[in-house]
Formats: sequence, C-alpha cells, structure tokens
Amino acid sequence: MLASGSAPRGLKGHMLEVEVKYRNADRTAAVATLLEWGATLAQDRTDLDLYFQAPDRDLKASDEAFRLRRIGPKNCLTYKGPRRDTETKTRPEIEVPLGDGDTAAADMQRLLVALGYTPVTTVKKKRRVYQFARDGFDLEACFDTVDGVGAFVELEILADEAQYDAAKTVLLAAATELGLTEQEPRSYLSMVLQTQGSPLA
Repeated sequence: MLASGSAPRGLKGHMLEVEVKYRNADRTAAVATLLEWGATLAQDRTDLDLYFQAPDRDLKASDEAFRLRRIGPKNCLTYKGPRRDTETKTRPEIEVPLGDGDTAAADMQRLLVALGYTPVTTVKKKRRVYQFARDGFDLEACFDTVDGVGAFVELEILADEAQYDAAKTVLLAAATELGLTEQEPRSYLSMVLQTQGSPLA
C-alpha cells in the first residue's frame, strides 16, 4: 500500500498485512457507507507491479511473491510470504524503497535478472484508497480495477502478531457491514496469469 509521494512501509518486527478481497461489489453503496463512517479518499493512483520468479525456489509453489512496484515516479521492492489462514489473505510483508524514476526501476530490474530472477508478468491496476478507523484499527478500503481481470474491493489492516486475531475479526465485520460477500481468494497475479493462459498460473 505504497502512497504516491511517501516512503514504502517496511516489516517492523512481525508485521502482517491482514487483507480480504471481494468481487462484484456494489461500489456506490460501499463508498456511501465508508463516508458515513468518516472515511477519507487518501489516494487515486495507478500501480505497475512487475513480478519475478526466484532462481532458488518456486515462489508460486511456496505461496510467496516478489515484485517491483511502480507508482508514478516511486519505486519499491515487495516480498510477500505465505498466507496465514483461509478466511483472509493475511501474509507477512516487507517493502523496501528504491530511488525514484525510470532509471532506478530499470537498473533494479537489470540487477535482479543478473542475479537469476525471471520476470513473470506485469499487473496494472487503478486504485482508489479510502482510509478509516474501526474498533481501534486503521483500515484501508481499496477500489481496484485490474487490467484484463476486472473490478475488486480490498480491505486491509497492517497489524503486528499480537493483534492478528483481533484485526481479522474487525476486517471481516467491516466487510459484512459494507455489503461485501463474494470473496476472491486468488491474487491479482494468479488471475492475470490465468487470463493470459500462462502455464505459471
């Protein structure tokens, strides 16, 4: 959840990205409810995520992901670890900021390829982010439109290990109150690869 004009977040201790994703949502109704809760529109942006396969193990088989993310001039590397449960898409996440601009992104891609990392595909999405608070947690509601795949709503909380169960409860309750019912367990990467007919899907 890298904001344009801000530094990426890093892993502090055992921080987790607690997340749920839904398809076929009534976006108008969901936004109306968010605004009633006092949510604010924090970002309206386009993400370009170039995913890589590692030289030493199959990241798909180990339920991991590694990408170079670009939001405008901002660049960062993101690692996502295996999922923690089946109710949500909770994962440990590490983000490392890079230099800004096309040259920094191209240099990092060349470095990764030189180290044996293989580019898999690029996932492009438009994202509108609303921020709000519920039951002591800061949440984000992300309204995504992903090229070649469709429209989705993601709810996210960044929490430490001790808050994991409570964060999951708050997240799922918020989803219910927003009328989100059709949960999508697949990642955007997986859906894009399936659409492309890739054997890596």
